[in-house]
Amino acid sequence: MKLKELAKALLGAKTVCGNGTMQQAENTEISGLCCHSKDCKKGDLFFCIVGGKADGHRFVEDAIEKGASAVVCQRELDLSVPQIVADDTRTAMGLIASVFYGEPSKRLKIIGVTGTNGKTTVSYMLAEILKKAGKKVGVIGTLGIVYGKKKIAPELTTPDPLFLHGVFADMVQCGVEYAVMEVSAHALYYEKDAGISYSACIFTNFSQDHLDFFSTMEAYQSAKKKLFFNRNAPIVLLNGDDATGREIGRALKKRTDKPKTLYYALDTPSEVFCVVTDEDLSGSECMFNLCDELCRVSLSLSGKHNVYNAMAAASCAYVLGISATAIASGLKALKKVDGRLERLTPFHGAEIFLDFAHTPDGLEQSLKSLKRHCKGKLYCLFGCGGDRDKTKRPLMGEVAAKNADFSILTSDNPRFEEPTDILDDIETGYRRFSTEYIVIPERKDAVEYALTLLGKGDVLLLAGKGGEDTQEYMGIKYAYNDKTTVEEGIQRLCRRQEK
Repeated sequence: MKLKELAKALLGAKTVCGNGTMQQAENTEISGLCCHSKDCKKGDLFFCIVGGKADGHRFVEDAIEKGASAVVCQRELDLSVPQIVADDTRTAMGLIASVFYGEPSKRLKIIGVTGTNGKTTVSYMLAEILKKAGKKVGVIGTLGIVYGKKKIAPELTTPDPLFLHGVFADMVQCGVEYAVMEVSAHALYYEKDAGISYSACIFTNFSQDHLDFFSTMEAYQSAKKKLFFNRNAPIVLLNGDDATGREIGRALKKRTDKPKTLYYALDTPSEVFCVVTDEDLSGSECMFNLCDELCRVSLSLSGKHNVYNAMAAASCAYVLGISATAIASGLKALKKVDGRLERLTPFHGAEIFLDFAHTPDGLEQSLKSLKRHCKGKLYCLFGCGGDRDKTKRPLMGEVAAKNADFSILTSDNPRFEEPTDILDDIETGYRRFSTEYIVIPERKDAVEYALTLLGKGDVLLLAGKGGEDTQEYMGIKYAYNDKTTVEEGIQRLCRRQEK
């Protein structure tokens, strides 16, 4: 593709010709896109990305030596090759990637899902509903990318745009009709979704997270809101019981180009709501009201928060024209989402649940859901990530102390921090409300100890890691998985009892 065709994606950008004429520059053939100089190949267009630790403008000559035919930059450089000077190379990367791959997002129905908690579960619920309606669906998010027979291992919740638009193009080639995508606050802040045409956007909820990056709740909230104000999706689904959801709705109502907006809620009058008729640790029975059409729903995922997740998925599907029958069938068919309040093998008459809950609100929702149906003691095993929001550590300690009968404090990706320092922060909050806990820094040992406590009627929640397969410490990712550790721990304990 010629450089001038890609430059059209950027309004107001300036093309600089380099050593040739302007006509030669505009007709430069571009065969690939890259933003890391070490990955550049002959014919690539190189994007100078300004990051927190490095400035891509410093690596332009390296990219040209590797074969880059042209450059996208934020300031004019003295180069032999053509360059496009843009206001923001991050935004430019998404817009150009979309054009380079033939604007695939316009040939897909893309649903963006954002919010602090619930993005993954909502995505898989909606995907299952769409499949029951006979649609071909792709999912992009924390658990990876899945469509057709393809599965791409997870790296980031929302992939970088050069890779993302290539995936969209391949989805189109594979006959995918709908793509359900988690859109993280970091992705929105960095304009990773630039160039995407959304068919609908969903907001789940808002609570504290990522303050290590955003510094304030206002900045974090502002990043989330960008999905609804910068992308002009024709349909928006909002949690009516969440203050930020209502705030987004009020702001959208004032716009001249306001989208079709629907609320879902349990406590606030909304277009989509439900009555929970029965619930236990295995799930919930509900009666959904979908814009005045009644629909009986059976959920295999337990907890009030999963009722909200189901309403979010159902409201989106319904407004996209999916039948209530397919909605009920899809929600019933989804038996689990890896690491999202996932029910594991029982042990000694106790139930064990695995959950990704890594925020104060997420942990509280999961513990309250389990406590409601716990006939014995409720145990909670959790930690907090290193090099991340330190202010939430004592808050998570408080939540566990208030809701669990006993907790095992342990490690959860310490990264470049000492695990004991992180645990000290958690203890600060925990001790304000309870002394019923033990500290075991090695997570594998902590899990096995937790298993020895269990008796009939008890419930154990393993929180924080969900389905992750590694434990990161001092720059190294060691193989580790909570579910596997539980299975191996049960086997060891059973062998000991046999002796």
